[in-house]
Amino acid sequence: MELSMKQKRVLVTAGAAGIGRSFVDTFVKAGAKVHACDIDTKALDELRKAESSVTTTVCDVSDLAQVDRLFDDAEKNLRGLDVLINNAGITGPTFTKVEEIKPEDWERTMQVNINGQFFCVRRAVPMLKKAGGGSIVNMSSSAGRLGYPLRTAYAASKWAVVGFTQSLAMELGPENIRVNCIQPGFVDGPRSRRLREAQAAALGETVEQCEARMFAKTSMRQRVSPDEIAAMALFLASDAGAHITGQSLAVCGGVETLR
Repeated sequence: MELSMKQKRVLVTAGAAGIGRSFVDTFVKAGAKVHACDIDTKALDELRKAESSVTTTVCDVSDLAQVDRLFDDAEKNLRGLDVLINNAGITGPTFTKVEEIKPEDWERTMQVNINGQFFCVRRAVPMLKKAGGGSIVNMSSSAGRLGYPLRTAYAASKWAVVGFTQSLAMELGPENIRVNCIQPGFVDGPRSRRLREAQAAALGETVEQCEARMFAKTSMRQRVSPDEIAAMALFLASDAGAHITGQSLAVCGGVETLR
């Protein structure tokens, strides 16, 4: 099945590296016109060199003024909007007991992972309505369907994304705007490796021991690739996903528990 996005206008947050870069590359390959933001100026420079058609904005999505500037840039460059990929997020306090979490670290996690999605949606919706409908894909996590001890801030923020997604789907459905979220598991890449290193240090184990336990609790015993996450987003945003909304779709190889 060919999932064409020709003539579609797509905004990807945190699109310069990792899963976000896979989103950008996948949608460009499918024919979309893409605008991306990131806080990493060097990564944005590299993105523009690799994908000359992509326009960019430096933006921290937790900052309302920066998000307003992002959407002003996107509207100028894309001349409208058909798809929003709410990808920006942070790991938050990692392998930290709840009583040891600093309030400012908790707040920062919520500001980026859920406030940032709200700030983007409130600007995207009028543009999507003007286009006659469209698609919003929010990034949640396996931690948004399972408890995650010692990572409560991250898990709470990703559960919030699920409620946000389902509520938006009900509210925006009559406007022909569908809203879904993706829940990745253990994704191959530098961020995942850093998390395993932090976990190993916190538990006094080797990285290999942590990974062995992680895979033992994953049905398929393997990570997923960023391109697989992007492929799901492409399906949801394309005509093939025209009647899929309000769903939380796990692309995780069957993560059974995060305990």
